[in-house]
Amino acid sequence: MKFNLLGPEFLLAALAFLIFTLDLLLPKQRKIWLAVVSIAGLLGILVFSVSYLWGVQDHLFDGLLRVDDYALFFKVLFIGFGVILVLMSIGFVKQYLSHPGEYYAIILISVLAMTLLAASGELLTAYIALELLSFCLYILAGYARYDPKSNEASVKYILLGAFSSALLLYGISLLYGVLGSTHFSEMSIALEGMEGVNGRFLIGMALLVAGFGFKLAVVPFHMWAPDVYEGAPLPITAYIAVGSKAAAIALVLRVFSEALWPVVGEWGIVLAVLAGITMVVGNLVALTQHSFKRMLAYSSIGQVGYMVMGVAALSPLAATGLILHVVGYAATNLIVFSVLIVFYNSTQRDQISDFAGFSERSPFLAGALTIALLSLAGLPFFAGFVTKFYLFLAVANGGYLWLSGLAIAASVVSLYYYLMVIKQMYIEPARESSLIQASPTMLGVIGALAIVVVLIGVYPAPLLGVIEAATATILP
Repeated sequence: MKFNLLGPEFLLAALAFLIFTLDLLLPKQRKIWLAVVSIAGLLGILVFSVSYLWGVQDHLFDGLLRVDDYALFFKVLFIGFGVILVLMSIGFVKQYLSHPGEYYAIILISVLAMTLLAASGELLTAYIALELLSFCLYILAGYARYDPKSNEASVKYILLGAFSSALLLYGISLLYGVLGSTHFSEMSIALEGMEGVNGRFLIGMALLVAGFGFKLAVVPFHMWAPDVYEGAPLPITAYIAVGSKAAAIALVLRVFSEALWPVVGEWGIVLAVLAGITMVVGNLVALTQHSFKRMLAYSSIGQVGYMVMGVAALSPLAATGLILHVVGYAATNLIVFSVLIVFYNSTQRDQISDFAGFSERSPFLAGALTIALLSLAGLPFFAGFVTKFYLFLAVANGGYLWLSGLAIAASVVSLYYYLMVIKQMYIEPARESSLIQASPTMLGVIGALAIVVVLIGVYPAPLLGVIEAATATILP
């Protein structure tokens, strides 16, 4: 057995246990070293993963886990998320949270779960990895244990998450009963040999879509998202908005392309309708929000609609556009949450109206937030424009011109509530004159992410080349 191909996963698990151990040994005033060791370890694992697994096409445990360019791409992406999240968390954890060792270790375990999700070649393996990720997020959402909103967010997340997991597992069992396998390749072969789909298969597909829909916050499975976003600690809200969605998309894309492609006609239109409803509901409800975190929650739901339509119109072009949009969305959203964390650490406020005069209190942060919001709206010269253009074009070419038109209209609607935030920052007078101070670490993270957003917007070719190599693994 080629266990060496699981080197990054073993190292992630070892790093998590190392953080647990160091937490027992380090005195309280030196807990900052837990974040330093986490970041150094993740960067080392990232370098090891790229150097050791580059170009490797293999599998483990008779296909339960895949080692290919697609898995490697997301592995690097998720480890990068982990590094940025730890950097974003340092000041917040020091100011608001206790037990930093457990906090950082659970983040590392969740990164491990995400890497296993992207590498899964079988439904039960994917389910176990998805549940490991979910358990980590349940804990992290309620990590501010003395905050009633955080406790409420965790309880709601757990209850609805357990219900969605039951739906997903039941759907998997029905698909196994019909197809006789949960391996993606064997499921595809069985579907090709079927003369027509039966009722049990359709019910299993419906339950599978519902389970995935909850993890992605697709309407009407989105009810958990606004309360969890509002109640969870800010760095964890960012992680749920970015990391968990990217991980779910990585799994969904592999499942629908490798296992369910022969019956694309059965599920394509269903996903297209769900994508359209999600875009409309997410962006319209975001218009009415006054809390920045709840606005971002509904904005995130709208963004998920764009992602799901890429799955509905599945093709090599659509898959490339979808992953490109996920990367651009992740970098952009991390800027928004990083600025929000700095603002909250200084003011303990997170309402949209609280950003009045923010440009006077911190010109750099206001500029970075403006770049991010314009990118989320899809305006030129920023990542959001290129990623949406590529994705919408791929969906239109896939036969869903009406869905692309609806997505464009939804993007126009989203521009309104993003501009309302910019209006507060640059037009409304400041209520306080004190400057917003950010640590050099946060300034560096925000500046680097802003550069990434602009680079993707003006020169996406290198990233597109890497993504096309990854998608060729699942959609040759």
